[in-house]
Parts: sequence; C-alpha cells; structure tokens
Amino acid sequence: MSTSTYSGAFLLGTRPLNVDLLEGGKQMETEILTNQETTTQSAEQTEKTFTQDDVNRIVAKRVEKYSDYAELKEKAAKYDEQVEANKTDLQKATEKAASLQAELDAIKAAEQIRTMREEVGTRKGVPATLLTGKTPEECEAQAEALLIWAKDTTPNGYPVIPDGGDPVGHAKKSTREQFAEWLDSI
Repeated sequence: MSTSTYSGAFLLGTRPLNVDLLEGGKQMETEILTNQETTTQSAEQTEKTFTQDDVNRIVAKRVEKYSDYAELKEKAAKYDEQVEANKTDLQKATEKAASLQAELDAIKAAEQIRTMREEVGTRKGVPATLLTGKTPEECEAQAEALLIWAKDTTPNGYPVIPDGGDPVGHAKKSTREQFAEWLDSI
C-alpha cells in the first residue's frame, strides 16, 4: 500500500473503519484484512443448503399464506364501489339540503319584507300592496309619496269624478232628477 494523503472511511460489515494512511497505515491495513477474513468465515458458517422438499415446503407455506388473495382483492373492489356509491348518494343529499336551505332562506327573507311593508303601510295609512321597497326607509319614502299623490288627486279627501258619477256619460241631469224619473217609471 502506498502512502498518500487520503483520509476516508470504509464500511466493513456494520462497523465504520476510519483510515488515515499517513499515521499508522500498516496497522489499519492489518485490521482491514482481519475484518475481511472474519466476514468471509461468518458467511460460510451461516450458509445452509436446502433440499427440494425444504424449498417446496417453504414455498407452500408462503402460497398458503396468500391463497385467499383473489377473494380479498374482490372484496376490496366491492367495498370501493360501495364507498363510491355512498359518496354519490351523500353528494346528492348534500346538494338537495343546500337547495332546500337556500329556498327556506328566500322564503324567510320574503316574509320579513312582507311583514315590514305591512307595518309601514299600517303606520302611514297606505295599502301594503302598493309598497315595493326592500328596506323600511324605502317603504316609508314610497308611502309619503303615495300620500302626497293622494292629496293632490282628492280635494277634501274625496275623489274628483269628472262626469258626476254617470257610468254612461249622460250627466245632463242631476242625480236627484234621475232618481225621480226612475221612481215615476215604476
């Protein structure tokens, strides 16, 4: 072995062996050779020869151990299919629940708006069916506008009827005269 400036580690068996060739290289070389001989001897001692019957017996045990592999594989596949089917049913149920919840929320919101419109209409003296706002402020503003409009079209609180109340348009006689004529005709 030449003396170079190499420092490294060799792994023989399971024990690392540090080698520094500058200091005590001969001693390390002897240890390496001794370890190699020991490893070779222990490998020779643990080697065992098997007969064909021994090999057949070992293989039979292993085959027996996995003999129901196909059956287990089939059961696993069926289980996976069932899980997928259940997942699909679960997804359907979840979607339906979400849909119903959204519908319920919409109904609650509509009921809340209807109740608010009735309260504003009652408080302001306006029919709730004429209010279309979504907030109390909007409905109150609409009610005020309707009240202003109603005052303009009904002087003294009574509606103005341009033809005097005659549905046909023959308002040449007063209602009293028309009633008298009708009474005479009976």
